[in-house]
Amino acid sequence: MGNCIVVVQFDLPKRTEEQAIKGGTGTAPIYRNLGTKGLIRKDYLNGDSGTGGVYLWKDRQSAEAWFTEERIGELARRFGVKPRLTWYDTHVTVDNLKGETRVNGVLIAASEAQDAAA
Repeated sequence: MGNCIVVVQFDLPKRTEEQAIKGGTGTAPIYRNLGTKGLIRKDYLNGDSGTGGVYLWKDRQSAEAWFTEERIGELARRFGVKPRLTWYDTHVTVDNLKGETRVNGVLIAASEAQDAAA
């Protein structure tokens, strides 16, 4: 079973860098605590087409447990606009910070990754 990526977008004006950092660091503890519930990583988004986040979950079940209708309602109230969620299954992850390739969350040897690319 693969990991799950959820892209959450809000149609809002781009924030300043200071506003984006303040917003992200202000809510980061919430997402750090979700590590025990399957959240691997969250990246905060800030751009001309809106704001939001990219969430990498260990599996779709964990993501669905977090992104309930109630949670989506909370986000809509907090941001003043309903978020748009896009769901993806991801089976292969390349992590250049760690120098790793993972298939369905399992680390594969560098030789396996080279064989697959050939």
